[in-house]
Amino acid sequence: MNKHIVLQTDFGLHDGAVSAMNGVAFSVDSTLRISNLTHEIPQYNIWEASYRLYQTVAYWPEETVFISVVDPGVGTERLSIVAKTKDGHYIVTPNNGTLTHLAHSTGIVAARVIDENINRLPRSGESYTFHGRDVYAFTGARLAAGVISFEEVGPELSLDDVIKLRIPEATYSNGIIHGNIDILDSRFGNLWTNINRELFKKAGIEYGDAVEVTIVHNSTKVYKNLITFDRSFADRRLGEPLLFVNSIDNLGIAINQGSFADAYHIRSGVNWTIIIGK
Repeated sequence: MNKHIVLQTDFGLHDGAVSAMNGVAFSVDSTLRISNLTHEIPQYNIWEASYRLYQTVAYWPEETVFISVVDPGVGTERLSIVAKTKDGHYIVTPNNGTLTHLAHSTGIVAARVIDENINRLPRSGESYTFHGRDVYAFTGARLAAGVISFEEVGPELSLDDVIKLRIPEATYSNGIIHGNIDILDSRFGNLWTNINRELFKKAGIEYGDAVEVTIVHNSTKVYKNLITFDRSFADRRLGEPLLFVNSIDNLGIAINQGSFADAYHIRSGVNWTIIIGK
């Protein structure tokens, strides 16, 4: 193992929760290298936790251990698992849908249920509300440090039993692209869609073309206008909207030095649909 651990939670950094997870990991092996993916996942938002893993995992070395704790079911019968991706990364997480995007894109090749009789912080057995510290950080650290092997995490879980959320597919037909707003580039208010660049090219749209963009939430139209497809934000004046290819090769929508999401009260998820026509 390469001793890299990457943490993701919905805890924020306002209290000691993340620090406690770090402390548990370092108590296993003080030479571990711990980094943060994010601790600003919106509370209980499993979809966004899944997406942020997909956005990030591929850029880390093989055998990196990711610990993702967005766990509205903590203390229930939901399983705690470690999954191994096709590219050799490990994800320590509740079995609640957090692996959805990685399973769809990279692929999950094996999963094991964490045996808490072995892989649980000593003297924490009466606590059922902080598995991020007591189970996930402890198990992830032991795995990253080589104290346990993947097989020693616990019993094997069938891949059919790994819970996955529904992922809509972007489609193209008769000159019209239908997609979804997968996520927000939350710092800047850009919309990231599930429409990949190849599908966009199939529609014959070139840089400089203006296309009609319609955004629908459930069955309510919340936005409709012409937007130009540009290479970069610099191609638009301040305050103007644009379509662009984002860092994961999907279509994004932005306002140059403004927040598209805030300007039009748009959010993300399977109920947010985008329709694009040349």
